[in-house]
Amino acid sequence: MSDWLIVRPAATSDAGALVRLGRSVAAEGELWLTYNRSSSDERRNVKSVRRDPNAAVFVAESPAGIVGRISIARDGSIYSHHVAELGLMVAAEERRRGIGTALMEEAIKWARGSGVTKLELHVFPHNEPAIALYRKLGFHDEGHRRRHYRIAGHYVDAILMALYLD
Repeated sequence: MSDWLIVRPAATSDAGALVRLGRSVAAEGELWLTYNRSSSDERRNVKSVRRDPNAAVFVAESPAGIVGRISIARDGSIYSHHVAELGLMVAAEERRRGIGTALMEEAIKWARGSGVTKLELHVFPHNEPAIALYRKLGFHDEGHRRRHYRIAGHYVDAILMALYLD
């Protein structure tokens, strides 16, 4: 955190800003992520997550508004309850300013405090800036999921990356 950036738990009042951020990032030509929630979906999600000890959503807020978001959720199986999955997005015009790092660090702190010992995420193979960020934070490749997504009639691969916290 700094004097220009606050990382905090998402509030239901952030729903509209989260939808705008998600749609903006998903609409980028480079295909950084998929996103298809409405404001009411987002409000319900944030409300649900705030009551769930196994999940969290954090936002990065600057004077420009909500400029980033990270979601984290534990696996529901009793055999993999030590694992949580992450999803990160940062507004295009705000990238390379430490926002992704600040959000990832907050999620890692939450995970450690919740007893999570393994974090996982999917990233598109062409998203080299995100891959570099994740590697900088200690994530490593665990696998390549071929044709994992079908977007606009085309199959898209995903890299599975993980960080061990123990």
